[in-house]
Amino acid sequence: MNTLRPSAPPAVRWITRTLEEAGHDTWAVGGAVRDALLGRPSGDWDLTTRARPDELQELFRRTVPIGIEHGTVGVLVRDGTMFEVTTFRKDVETDGRHAVVAFADRVEDDLARRDFTINAIAWHVLREELLDPFQGVEDLEAGVLRTVGIAADRLAEDYLRVLRAFRFAGRFALKIEQETWSALCESVRDLPSLSAERIREELIKVLSADRKPSRTLTLYAESGALGVLYPELSELRSSAASPDAWSDKLASIDQLPAGRPYLRLAQLLWGVDASAAAMVLTRLRLSNAQSDEVARRADAAEMPSAEADDETFRRWLSATGRIRFAAVARLGLARARARYQAGHDDTCGAVVAAWRRARAVLAAAPALSVAELRFDGRDLIRMGLRPGPDFGRILDDLLDFVLEDPARNRADVLEGRVGAIAEGGDG
Repeated sequence: MNTLRPSAPPAVRWITRTLEEAGHDTWAVGGAVRDALLGRPSGDWDLTTRARPDELQELFRRTVPIGIEHGTVGVLVRDGTMFEVTTFRKDVETDGRHAVVAFADRVEDDLARRDFTINAIAWHVLREELLDPFQGVEDLEAGVLRTVGIAADRLAEDYLRVLRAFRFAGRFALKIEQETWSALCESVRDLPSLSAERIREELIKVLSADRKPSRTLTLYAESGALGVLYPELSELRSSAASPDAWSDKLASIDQLPAGRPYLRLAQLLWGVDASAAAMVLTRLRLSNAQSDEVARRADAAEMPSAEADDETFRRWLSATGRIRFAAVARLGLARARARYQAGHDDTCGAVVAAWRRARAVLAAAPALSVAELRFDGRDLIRMGLRPGPDFGRILDDLLDFVLEDPARNRADVLEGRVGAIAEGGDG
């Protein structure tokens, strides 16, 4: 690994050169450096410099004051890409949620305030010099995650570092050093002091990962963080009817595609009581639309057996939702694959067969919702009925009538059905 060297894009080299020529020591830091040393594609490039924010704004024509109070300025390059440049900083005071920082003159001071050794590595893109005062490269090579300095002190500066530790260890398959692990387990009790937004963003990052999110979720469980943040899930884990249920759930999340965090979240909540799942989503403060979609996917019933009749599939599709069908089917297949790979059972073929049957039923374009009926509230008014709560009940009855036989979705047939209902008959 030590033969690998980060290769900064031209824009990063231009920014660095501009600052260095103005007399400001400047280094690349963070994820791009770490990922390059791991042989992974480098993502966002962040720079740290001796230059103060006002000097940055004077040196570069196009800047964005994205965090002036914390020393961060966004520098826009010719193609519109923005790179964050932050003044060297050192911690002065922390309360576990926020840190009061002061500007520093040395990059070593800036690295000393960072969370883990693997993130406390700097790379000078012009001199091709690696600065690693805390042996982060050695830890990367050994596959170890440890804090910079005393673990308990470092975590107490910002309890979000507890969740970041689990995410980094899971994402890069690192073993957490014992002192760091002990401090993490001790610090999980303080996680509720973090804002819901910060907790949510960490979880979404975990569920967005291209590697197995199950590794990080396992660390959540083993450290006690799962019970502190998501007791509903912890209860499911401890009270699962099958001892394999929790491991199967985690494996099924791994089966789902990266970059689909809300689909993976639905899988995480699948099998959780609907009211308990709603409490989790409320605490995470997702948007109403996101919460509703995750809840509906998580609460969807398993697909019927491929041997079921068309009416059974129409009713399942109606309850699931036409636009939600593909996602729910994917969740079911992921669960089946996870159980198969664990050697618990082989239902993959049955799930695929059911999926094909559902697609065939959909291809016939049956009405699956009230909105797809060829009869609506205006027709009820035309028949002399007064708008009110009965309208909803009548239309629901018509949908049930049509789900039984799609050929009934004709205005004249439905009007006859309404007439029968109005007369107290059963149609």
